[in-house]
Amino acid sequence: MAFLMLSGCSSEPAPEIPKGEAVVSRNAVISGYPLSEIRMTDSYCENALEKEIDYLLSLDTDRLLAGFRQNAGIASNGIQPYGGWESTLIGGHTLGHYLTALAQAYENGGTSASDKKALYSKMTEIIDGLVPCQNEKGFLWGAQIQNFGNHEIQFDNVEKGKSNIINEAWVPWYTMHKIFEGLISVYSETGYEPALDIAKKLGDWTYNRVSGWSEETRRTVLSIEYGGMNDALYDLYAYTGEEKYAEAAHVFDEEELFEQIRSDGKNVLNNRHANTTIPKIIGALKRYLLLDCKRIGTAKVDALDYLETAETFWQMVVDHHTYHTGGNSEWEHFGEDDVLNLERTNCNCETCNVYNMLKLTRDLFTITGDKKYADYYENAFLNHILASQNPETGMTTYFQAMATGYFRTFSTPEESFWCCTGSGMENFTKLGDSIYFNRAGVLYVNMYLSSELTDSRLGLKLTQTTDIPESDTSVFRFKLDDKKNFTLKLRIPDWALGDITLTVNGEKLDYTDDAGYASVEREWSDGDELTVKIPLGLKAYNLQDGINTVCFRYGPLLLAAKLSDDNMTTTYTGMSVLIPENTVISDDTLILNDGISTKAVKDNPEDYFTKNDGLSFTFDASSEKLEFVPYYTLYNTRYGIYWRLKSKE
Repeated sequence: MAFLMLSGCSSEPAPEIPKGEAVVSRNAVISGYPLSEIRMTDSYCENALEKEIDYLLSLDTDRLLAGFRQNAGIASNGIQPYGGWESTLIGGHTLGHYLTALAQAYENGGTSASDKKALYSKMTEIIDGLVPCQNEKGFLWGAQIQNFGNHEIQFDNVEKGKSNIINEAWVPWYTMHKIFEGLISVYSETGYEPALDIAKKLGDWTYNRVSGWSEETRRTVLSIEYGGMNDALYDLYAYTGEEKYAEAAHVFDEEELFEQIRSDGKNVLNNRHANTTIPKIIGALKRYLLLDCKRIGTAKVDALDYLETAETFWQMVVDHHTYHTGGNSEWEHFGEDDVLNLERTNCNCETCNVYNMLKLTRDLFTITGDKKYADYYENAFLNHILASQNPETGMTTYFQAMATGYFRTFSTPEESFWCCTGSGMENFTKLGDSIYFNRAGVLYVNMYLSSELTDSRLGLKLTQTTDIPESDTSVFRFKLDDKKNFTLKLRIPDWALGDITLTVNGEKLDYTDDAGYASVEREWSDGDELTVKIPLGLKAYNLQDGINTVCFRYGPLLLAAKLSDDNMTTTYTGMSVLIPENTVISDDTLILNDGISTKAVKDNPEDYFTKNDGLSFTFDASSEKLEFVPYYTLYNTRYGIYWRLKSKE
């Protein structure tokens, strides 16, 4: 959708906002493209979208609405909510994710016309089904209610500090955040007005409730996971221009945490629940994006504080808490700074964390244009997000074990409905949203994935065809209505082993290295063919607290040793989360052959691997002769990403 500009310090009333459009701040200097203008042609991603759409269309909207109807006293003809988390105090969170995924899939340029029609039907059926479920105060709720005399009892309990997830409250504001975002996504992607009407009434209920909080109550509520309520309410402000929603959002801005993060002190994140914390920072950055130095209520926004909070937090997570998949955390929590090797278990790297880190990363890139955000995004996208879906079933992961010898486990179609099931629905309906970006006269290419971009403003259809990293080459073909002069910026990846080379129509093309982008300004013509060559090979990386605990990457792809598929038994942890029960590796030490040092392997890994057909590599420096392949492909077997190298001496 198109966007309007909001003057940062204007005293003028908020502009009237066209339907389906949002007010955004001038602080975002770079824009992404709508999903409708991107079509993934990479075969793996095409399959991933297809599997996700099949799953979305398989779900029964009446069962997703059943809890909302029961709570509103509407007859549901005996239809019951789905099982798993949907039959607990967190029920209804899936519907929010589901709406967002439906909207994204509907807009996605790779979705067929018949699927679009079916997706739109489900989407509007849910929105229309929610309308009668909303009471006169604007409240609606789909979770299990244990006291039908008080439908808001979970929210009351949270205000009293009661948070037993079995019989008191299971993060109701988190669930509400998902519902808000689903409603807003439907409106932003399709312009379906009833979705915004429901969101506004729900926003009114929220504003009225939080306006009555004392500071003590506010602190109590904010001590219990509330998702990104600040983010959601700032979004609602963006689509309505009504400042009360921004005021309500600010109630959820956890200033004390933001100040601690800006101090950039050691172990600020230690013991913090990762997926509780990351959305708070996304909300802080949203405030910066939308409000700039605008006065809301009685407070004037100090915009740079919120930007600094987000930038500092991002750097903390990436530098001190992130594995080489791009994932973070052990059993959902950050540990001490730089303690990663010691926390490798079967419960690392919650997928929701990566989903949220990518949202934060994308926003930071649009503000700063800093290549480091694009580097992280590509790594986490290829090596965690793609690894989070079973390409045969479309089901998704909760955790991804970093300990050697485990395997990935996936959700079930109708009995899991974990938080990561919901974020997984979203991940695989927006796969192409961060390949290309633009600002006035500049087109950015941030990832090398086969895809098509249609830029109506430039009159351009750009087709990218690549098999990186199977080869070093990506080819871009330009279809233009007329000759156009604009700048193309091609990301020089952090995994490149040397200078990249460009040719246009067979002729070498000079470029400027502009802060990590190969920048070319020229007049482009219909039929132009640009070839990009990026030298690639093997690199070794170690963990901060495991100087000889290493992993290997070939080009952009993290490699893992392919282990056996024996005895792949599972168990449960937490609230019915499926995890691998045991490992087949008691010691992930590799004793190197005579005369080979750990330093030699880390400095020159190419010398110690034999490249087989495709992306298969045999490690020759030890007697074990392990076969390494791209980690994301190992969805049905045990694997080993990290290995401790030890010289025989």
